[in-house]
Amino acid sequence: MSQNNLFQEFDAVSSKQWKQQIQYELKGADYNETLVWESPEGIKVKPFYHRDEFEPSLPIGRPANGFKITQNIFVHDVAKSNARALDTLQRGAECIRFTLENKTISLGDLMQNLPLKDIPYFFYLPFLEIDFVNQLQQFALQNQAHFILQIDPIGQLGRDGNWFENLEKDFEKIHHIAQKCPISFLSIDSSLYQNAGANGVQQLAYTLAHANEYFNRIPQHPHPFTVNVAVGSNYFFEIAKLRALRLLFTTLAKEYGHEHEVRILATPSRRNKTLYDYNVNMLRTTTECMSAVLGGADFVANLPYDALYHKDNEFGDRIARNQLLILKHESYFDKVHNPADGAYYIETITQQLAEKALALFKDIEAHGGFITQLMEGTIQRKINESAQKEQEAFDSGKEVLLGTNKYPNKNDRMKGDLELYPFVKQNPRKTLISPIIEKRWAEKMEQERLASEE
Repeated sequence: MSQNNLFQEFDAVSSKQWKQQIQYELKGADYNETLVWESPEGIKVKPFYHRDEFEPSLPIGRPANGFKITQNIFVHDVAKSNARALDTLQRGAECIRFTLENKTISLGDLMQNLPLKDIPYFFYLPFLEIDFVNQLQQFALQNQAHFILQIDPIGQLGRDGNWFENLEKDFEKIHHIAQKCPISFLSIDSSLYQNAGANGVQQLAYTLAHANEYFNRIPQHPHPFTVNVAVGSNYFFEIAKLRALRLLFTTLAKEYGHEHEVRILATPSRRNKTLYDYNVNMLRTTTECMSAVLGGADFVANLPYDALYHKDNEFGDRIARNQLLILKHESYFDKVHNPADGAYYIETITQQLAEKALALFKDIEAHGGFITQLMEGTIQRKINESAQKEQEAFDSGKEVLLGTNKYPNKNDRMKGDLELYPFVKQNPRKTLISPIIEKRWAEKMEQERLASEE
């Protein structure tokens, strides 16, 4: 039997017929109250989606050669970081993202014996120094290395509460780099908004407004933007979020004549990770990495299951990397071009997220733009409101974290295992604005449990 004739024996069922059958099965219960639920973004999710109500696919592209497995490395000791990079590349990583502690790092020592031509290297810079940027670009050109710099003065303002120096001088340096630097250097830290508690629409709108500030202030930027995204646990919504991000960013870029595709680097959220029953974090990060891949991320850097309380270690890195290796080489997640195309549910959520985010973005621009609203505290207030709603849902048990607020193991003892402080640090200091604070759902509950340990 040919494929065209395979389903001819079955009568087509319309959307109306499905709904009638559901109404019958409900035995008088209200359809909307029983089966339709509303997301934090205000999107009503139906129990089924049908092609009768489906519009043509959105024009969202994604690289056909798949995502790259990325390893995050914080550079404190150059020799150890170099050895770690060499080891992780030999064990399956396809990209390295260095976070540099300061500008005194020796690039020659850090990159010694590393393969340079075929491996992308991200450099996240928590400082803004033209001389060091020049060193990076000269090294890249001399060695034909694939370097991608991540400089984000607006992200610095949001996270730290202060510019690197001040608005005028920071953007003066960015303009100078844009004129001279032959490699990609501008980045947008969207992960900050998710980890602080912004909902999906807010994350997309703030990322778009964040990017629009750069487009307005640096109109001649000739390179792709990198967007760091944190991926949460709402599986299908996170797939849709990344797809909507690519669609919205491409739409905005075209308005400025910017022809480069956005480069998405995705990492699992820290917001739903737990200190107790920490092995469950592996399940959480697996589904979040799946969302990242299916949503079209170009680079995926997994979060080790013990990242909250352990310093970087070989075992945690290996488990995190192996999760991605299984997705890529055993589950073949990299073989399908734009795999979410045609999924009625995901396509519909993508459209709704994009529309709501675009409306919020327009509102931000109508009220002075992203930097203005950061300075006024509007962005921080809106994120706090969203975060509080999530926290209330967790505290009441509506938002479940297994092993923490549901089926906790009372015999768990973590006080002696803490190498890192896993809670928000109170560090009062003078800042230009109130910084956007990242916080996990379980922090208060975990602090109480730690205090009660003998």
